[in-house]
Amino acid sequence: MKLATFSHQGKISIGLVLGDQILNLPAAQPGTPPDMIEFLSGGEPALRAAGSAPHTPAHMYPLGAVQLLAPVLRPRKFLAIGFNYQSHVDEIRTVVPAMKDFKPPPVPVFFNKQVTCVQSPYGPIELPAVSKQLDYEVEMVVVIGKRCRHVSQERALDAIAGYCVGNDVSVRDWQLASQTMTMGKSFDTHGPIGPWITTKDEIAAGRSLAMTTRVNGEVRQQGHSGEMLHSIGRQIEYLSTAFTLEVGDLIATGTPAGVGVLMQPQRFLQAGDVVRCEIEGLGHIENTVRPENR
Repeated sequence: MKLATFSHQGKISIGLVLGDQILNLPAAQPGTPPDMIEFLSGGEPALRAAGSAPHTPAHMYPLGAVQLLAPVLRPRKFLAIGFNYQSHVDEIRTVVPAMKDFKPPPVPVFFNKQVTCVQSPYGPIELPAVSKQLDYEVEMVVVIGKRCRHVSQERALDAIAGYCVGNDVSVRDWQLASQTMTMGKSFDTHGPIGPWITTKDEIAAGRSLAMTTRVNGEVRQQGHSGEMLHSIGRQIEYLSTAFTLEVGDLIATGTPAGVGVLMQPQRFLQAGDVVRCEIEGLGHIENTVRPENR
């Protein structure tokens, strides 16, 4: 199923996306919380109840009549992995002379995106006043559905609620100036996700999904999630060795080749550009770049 957070007539709720309509779950199924984290904390019983909610016409809205918000509005953690696609590693080796012998680290390299970067799937992303090096990265985002620690790769699927599309928007000069990358990855609005959570039962385990980024209609990135050097299971195992993963936590799982900073010449995003990130089976997000509102 496809689970969304949306706003309708000034009220925020969660819903079940059914074709070109959305079912207001708390209205259709009394007792359903309007917050996604609280809902997902109900586990499989909550999902089953959502799947059996009556499709009462009064509680169904056209998607065009609602505003889709980030599926998880306030995640506790937003983690992201670097250097996790072979094609991206290859373009680094090819384009950056000093890194021609670069080898991806043997263990996953993670950084934090501060949760205040979260943006709606169709909301604007800001071109910072302090930089002109704004870049895009289409990423498959994992949504954690169960509070967990010390999860093995083999049990990782049990911890997942579902997946969504993300754009790991990056301010490259700020990223490179900081050893942890967090500063260049965490500007406000630089974490658009959505358009909804596609639950794990809709995506076959191990299926490789096509991923595409377009800027003003021009294809910039094309890849497949099967390129990952560290699988989603490995990522969850690695992270949960150190700390507890909580319901609603987000894990951005890496990006394929085609980022603007490694094009020749470099091609950074400009005000007015429209960035569309799409992943097979998960939908797309689309964000317009605007100057930072200070």
